[in-house]
Amino acid sequence: MNKKNQIAKYVLSDLIASFVVWLLFNVIRYDEIAFYIGYASLKSYLLSDVLAGQLIVPFFWLFIHYLSGYYNKPFGKSRISEFFTTFITVGVGVILLFFIMILNDLPRSFHVYYQLFFSLFGLQFILTYIPRLIITQNGIYKTKKREWSQHVLIIGVGDKAKDIADNLYNSGYTISGFIVVDERIQAAVDSTQVLGTIHDLTNIITSRRVDELVIAAVSIGSEKLVNILYPLYRYKLPIKILADKSFVLSKIKIKTILGVPLVDVTDNNLSETEKNIKFLSDKIISVSVLLLLSPLFVYIIRRIKKDSSGPVFFRQERIGYMGRPFVMYKFRTMYEDSENDGPLLASENDSRVTPFGRIMRKYRIDELPQFWNVLKGDMSLIGPRPERKYFIDQIVKKAPYYYLLHNVRPGITSLGMVKYGYAVNVDEMIERLEYDMLYYDNMSLIMDITILTYTIKTVITGKGI
Repeated sequence: MNKKNQIAKYVLSDLIASFVVWLLFNVIRYDEIAFYIGYASLKSYLLSDVLAGQLIVPFFWLFIHYLSGYYNKPFGKSRISEFFTTFITVGVGVILLFFIMILNDLPRSFHVYYQLFFSLFGLQFILTYIPRLIITQNGIYKTKKREWSQHVLIIGVGDKAKDIADNLYNSGYTISGFIVVDERIQAAVDSTQVLGTIHDLTNIITSRRVDELVIAAVSIGSEKLVNILYPLYRYKLPIKILADKSFVLSKIKIKTILGVPLVDVTDNNLSETEKNIKFLSDKIISVSVLLLLSPLFVYIIRRIKKDSSGPVFFRQERIGYMGRPFVMYKFRTMYEDSENDGPLLASENDSRVTPFGRIMRKYRIDELPQFWNVLKGDMSLIGPRPERKYFIDQIVKKAPYYYLLHNVRPGITSLGMVKYGYAVNVDEMIERLEYDMLYYDNMSLIMDITILTYTIKTVITGKGI
């Protein structure tokens, strides 16, 4: 079950399909247009400017399919959603190609445009969708045969847990085992599959393969569920819960497996298309900022060196996407060795801040090197601010749902930063966390643009601290 190999199959099939389609389409163009504007033969037409398109257009289609998010999740695809995703993506791509490369053709009559459009759409859709369907169908077959299988650990041992396990097993999942939550509940599952209690969870996940967690223990709206759910976030695994009547479905994604509605409480609301657009925008903006502001960087470096002794850049380990540590970069705003006595949070009138550092913090200039972190993939332009493990360990004692923020890349700026600002202690960090959770629950490109607008306003007005 190799994700990269499966993605490669889809990419290769799309690339070949696009190459063949563009070749066939140009044969049609020759008969309808090129022959009438002076090309003596099909060969001379295909070896003209059309040849460049033959090399470029297939990669145009790969880019369109990438933006659609089709390659993000190569396993578990639905044949129905695959049909509509392909249909819509091909439609958008054909419209773009038509206006960019075809509309300048001069046909002998206007109706030829309609014929060209639907010919291109039909060829592109059929030759893209059929190979995709074959690859997906083969994946579904291997999943049901358990050649490819997700390993699920079910938290609960009652009737609900047994029903969910049966449905998941019939769908091709492998049941890693069951966890006892309440010893007073009569077990309805095979006792040999009961691996231990909720207190043994860390050892069980460490010693066994577990790809997903499914909670099937108590009512979804109960206080007990919250006590079970929050500590699970630390394992950085998808957590699914059976949706029942007491569950609010407004903003939660539901994945139905053979009629069993499972709510993924660790997923955010960004679509796969939005995720790819956000990721690509991060890269483009980062490169642009680093190049355009390079003269400013030179000036800042000279001012920092003149202001105080020590390195220009401040490097610090933070915890990022999926709980992985990374080194975050900032322009140094404090005197050297300011944390000899241990980790401390900066305050408004912090004596450790240098004179020029105070100016940089006021206008958030010290954050500019983090565009390098964004370019590397450690961070995003917009997202919850990354914290040090020292403070995370204190935060999760009071707010264990903080671990949810590790499901997205941390950002240079965030809703918490623009609405709350800097926190000077752990209690204030937890107060600011409410804004970050609000962002997490309502992630969208529109919200990112809104936060970016607020950030620009903060920078211009000098209200960074």
